[in-house]
Amino acid sequence: MSRLLMKGNEAVVHGALTGGATHFFGYPITPASEIAHAAARYFTASGRTFLQAESEIAAINMIYGASSAGARSMTATSGPGLSLMAEGLSYLAGAELPAVVVDVQRAGPGLGNIWPEQSDYNATVKGGGHGNYSNIVFAPNSAQEMCDMTRKAFALADAYRMTVIILSDAYIGQMMEPVNIPETVTFSKRKDWAVYGDAESRENLIVSILMSTLQQSNHNEHLQEKYRRLEETCIEYEEFGIKDADIVLVSFGICSRLCHTVAMTLRKEGYRIGFFRPKTLFPFPKKAINRLAEMKKPLAVVELNTGMMADDVELSIKGQSEILRYNWLGGQMPTVKELAIKVTDDLGKLRKAGFGGKS
Repeated sequence: MSRLLMKGNEAVVHGALTGGATHFFGYPITPASEIAHAAARYFTASGRTFLQAESEIAAINMIYGASSAGARSMTATSGPGLSLMAEGLSYLAGAELPAVVVDVQRAGPGLGNIWPEQSDYNATVKGGGHGNYSNIVFAPNSAQEMCDMTRKAFALADAYRMTVIILSDAYIGQMMEPVNIPETVTFSKRKDWAVYGDAESRENLIVSILMSTLQQSNHNEHLQEKYRRLEETCIEYEEFGIKDADIVLVSFGICSRLCHTVAMTLRKEGYRIGFFRPKTLFPFPKKAINRLAEMKKPLAVVELNTGMMADDVELSIKGQSEILRYNWLGGQMPTVKELAIKVTDDLGKLRKAGFGGKS
């Protein structure tokens, strides 16, 4: 295993190649452009296929074609590009085609700016395009996880025949960190449903249109059952300091690094701060979140959006505990000091309400 200093965006490509990716179709967009740049270099050097599409719409539909033929294909984009891919993502879900999409989030709506936000949460976790479907969504918080989660994404995409989204942000994509790159490559096996243009796959059909209402209903029920299975097999999260916590900071992506530092800093000052980070946003760790609520732990959800994950946290706890929402918009992000002040101020209010406080 080699250890190299690189951006999170470049780490994605190394994860993809060691995960057996064969095709990259993309259109550059800040702050994700380095993924396309690195793919152009390393995919071709590895004997894989790189093609710059004429648009994000073309890129996602190229994935539809390549995945139909059994390839492990991917793309990378940011918010405006993801919006253009919405129809294609729905088609991939309808045809049950495996794919990997990396979204390095920037501020929006519209063109917004190139600073980080986490406002693509609903677009990715709740589907994005039309119809009753979901994507597996990973939320890395480091360059290493950009590599590891992308590598893992291809195996999951094949196993469940669905799109896996790596939901990153401008900070994680652009920061440089040491990354351990796996030396082994996990290639895909022949897929019995794919169309290879040979006699064995002649009868296979890739389609997302079902003209019978009964067929469409049965297909949707089949998809929903698959998504329910994911909740038993694919949930990942990280936590610490829960047992004695007076308040638990809940966050993902770049905010989780901020919250981890705040929790460790305030614990040194005598405050009992817990930390919970979903690594998978779909499936969402509902049971683990609900367990915190059953322990009557107040939850402070920290996000660079209007509180999108906080809505899912609130649904998970079913009114059993207090929820605080800390939100920043437009590409702004608080400092450790600013967030620590908010947390300690609210701890004082919670203590007066009977929830505890400083030890």
